[in-house]
Amino acid sequence: MNDNNLAFHYVCTRQEAEAIIDTYSRFWVANCGCRESKGQCDRSRVDVCLMFRDDIGSSGTGLRELSRKDVDDILSEAQEKHLVPRPFRNQSDKTKADGICFCCDDCCGYFLSPEEVCDKGSQIEKTDIEKCTACGSCVDVCYFGARKMDDEALAVVQDSCYGCGLCVDVCSEGCVEMTRRA
Repeated sequence: MNDNNLAFHYVCTRQEAEAIIDTYSRFWVANCGCRESKGQCDRSRVDVCLMFRDDIGSSGTGLRELSRKDVDDILSEAQEKHLVPRPFRNQSDKTKADGICFCCDDCCGYFLSPEEVCDKGSQIEKTDIEKCTACGSCVDVCYFGARKMDDEALAVVQDSCYGCGLCVDVCSEGCVEMTRRA
């Protein structure tokens, strides 16, 4: 895909976000502009816009430097609160990430505004339907609408999967895994 066709943000799994973070040694965080404009997020804390440079600006206020422990705390909250890692690209070299936003369906413009664009991640879900007990846990965390209950059975729309991996995190049966997108 041509760099000009790439969206500013893309989706990745938490593990992929950790791998990106591991390539940097300094970190900054700012308040999420979406959370600030709403007034409060019902899902998580407001300071979840992680940056790897301090000169790029942010959509929210409160830019400050963080320790790696602070970054790990954000990652833990992202897992606990089911936040979607959305790295944002360096505008000069789109193969690099300048930071990662941790987003949800409560206040984030991406999930609430159809005009917001985000690229799908490199991974896609693979569900063993035979093993699935149709508990619906994965449906509740799929902000992309790729997982639905249909007559008390799980229905998966793979074209709608963005590759965040939240379904894997909540599946108590272990019947969902992430695989490389073709």
